[in-house]
Amino acid sequence: MEKYQILYQLSPGALGVNLVVKELATEAKLVIKQVECLDEHHTNEALEELRPLLKLQHAHISLYQELFITWNSEVSSLSLCLVMEYSQGSLQMVIQSKREEKAEMDPKWMQEILGQMLDALEYLHQLSIIHRNLKPSNISLVSKNHCKLQDLSSNALMTHRAKWNVRAEEDPFQKSWMAPEALDFTFSQMSDVWSLGCIMLDMASCSFLNATEAMYLRKSLRQNSGSLKAILKTMEEKHIPDVETFSSLLPLMLQINPLDRITIKAVVRMTFVSGSFKSSCVAMTLHQQVVPEIITNILLEGNVTSILEAMENFPSRPEVQIKAMKRLLQIPEDQLGLLWPMGLVEVVVTAMKLHERILDLQLCACSLLLRILSHVLVQDAEAQVPWDISIICSLLSIMRSHSDSEQLITQGYSLLTIISSQVQVSEELQKAGLFELILEHLYRFSKDRDICFSALGLLWSLLVDAVIVNKDPVVKIPALVIQVLDTHPTDAEIAEAGCAVFWLLSLLGCMSEWQFEKVVELLLQSIRLSQERVLLVNNAYRGLASLAKVSELAAFRVVMPQDGGSGLTLLQETYQLYKDDPEVVENLCMLLAHLSSYKEILPELESSGIRALVREIQGRFTSSLELVSYAEKASLSLEAALHSSQERKLCGAAVREEAAAPKVPFLPEGRPHLP
Repeated sequence: MEKYQILYQLSPGALGVNLVVKELATEAKLVIKQVECLDEHHTNEALEELRPLLKLQHAHISLYQELFITWNSEVSSLSLCLVMEYSQGSLQMVIQSKREEKAEMDPKWMQEILGQMLDALEYLHQLSIIHRNLKPSNISLVSKNHCKLQDLSSNALMTHRAKWNVRAEEDPFQKSWMAPEALDFTFSQMSDVWSLGCIMLDMASCSFLNATEAMYLRKSLRQNSGSLKAILKTMEEKHIPDVETFSSLLPLMLQINPLDRITIKAVVRMTFVSGSFKSSCVAMTLHQQVVPEIITNILLEGNVTSILEAMENFPSRPEVQIKAMKRLLQIPEDQLGLLWPMGLVEVVVTAMKLHERILDLQLCACSLLLRILSHVLVQDAEAQVPWDISIICSLLSIMRSHSDSEQLITQGYSLLTIISSQVQVSEELQKAGLFELILEHLYRFSKDRDICFSALGLLWSLLVDAVIVNKDPVVKIPALVIQVLDTHPTDAEIAEAGCAVFWLLSLLGCMSEWQFEKVVELLLQSIRLSQERVLLVNNAYRGLASLAKVSELAAFRVVMPQDGGSGLTLLQETYQLYKDDPEVVENLCMLLAHLSSYKEILPELESSGIRALVREIQGRFTSSLELVSYAEKASLSLEAALHSSQERKLCGAAVREEAAAPKVPFLPEGRPHLP
């Protein structure tokens, strides 16, 4: 628990206490469910059963971030802690709001959310995973049209009879969505089907049943199917949207005997395949025959145009999309034209949205998009990338869905870097949570060179000329960039990208004073590492100048680094290497101008020969106004210090001369005494 700060406690769940916490490293808001266990054996059993849930990857499942065990010394018991995503909204809140308004749910919205729930449940059931605790409050709404199943449980936890009995007495609603057999602690996929049927019934009847009436209805269904017939008749009389589908579907889902219930696949077939329901996330291809491989090969044998047509004709077929993308990746560069790439971008992005959870497709799509966009920009540097915020949000969602795929994260950052450099979308990307995602990845993958390099490149693209919407995540960036550069001390490319980010953060005032010394050390270290990289050199000296301007301590550390050596000697080496490059020399002069503004540092500048260096620069560069201005400022400060030093020396000499002169004694009446 040391990683987290407890913010407040939510209402207790069926199995334990729910705490809203802040992760100290990233300041992300999360929920920790603390479940008190019977003994060490019970704790380990639940932990092993829940551990596979950490590997789930689905856009509509709230993933567990971490599982760990704590000891409560006050009551001498073990608790299993489940760390999960935090969300303010839930389906329960929507249902309750509609009940209070006595209003029907929008049918299109209901179909969309139902499709997402079905897609997630089918994914779980394909992996032989049972939710066990499905109810409206465990369906979070991360946005208006995006839901996630959360609080997946285990058999070890759900069969804790004493806890369930206590909770059921405290809150009669707790178990009302559970299947009849689940009350006897027997769970199966059919138990989830019953719970989903109860949720669908809640959604359909919220305009005319209050919460208590709905609870008694759910409980009565376990003994008597007649109550369902009555409510379906009422729905028909009130002309509830989609009543025909509900009337044929719910009786099959709410069978008392679990063996008589239909599967989730059958529910999908009745609603979204055979029925009229529509949802953007339900993969219809899972319920239809796959296109034979021989036909796929024939479709993809042609040129770029024919491949594009095949992708457009079979958008919901992941196997067609993957083969088409792999075929396009093999086409030689000279066969790529400028007429088709922008249209292909739209087709590829559509496939990415439709098949978000298929990692192989996402990797192929990102590789193809990078190739397309790189080719277009090489052919025409002024070409505009056809992106909008919905596409960008989809890309972020895909990266979150496959949070363990280092290759996809790297490719995603490369794409976002191209987008942000071509289109003014920095503010939209910030609002979509990109800074927070980068922070998470730099923290989790600090040892992964490719992720760190691509993340730093994207940070540069976002920060340059950007208006910072929310400074809170940005001020956390320096600590993680420091960590990355410390982890990769000999990587010149990472050093170059890190120097650029440090410079921008210093200009934006997003760096704490206690970090200045370490950043100065890393900037000097980067220059020593690869002084032949002119971009690194320029950005490093710009960063040093920016820090020296606002902090005398930073300026002192430039002159006298903690690790020994001399920053001034390094600066002189850089000048000798780039004495004919006005841009580098200007950055050196900018740093010297800021260093020379501190009186305590001037003697060190003088003794290191900086005055002679500045004089040489003034003689060689006369046309660059900025360079001349910085050199003049440094020169004036050094000359003033020299004159002051000379005056002090003359005064000191006079004092010493006077002190050394023989003393002539005087008589009391004031006449000199002659020997």
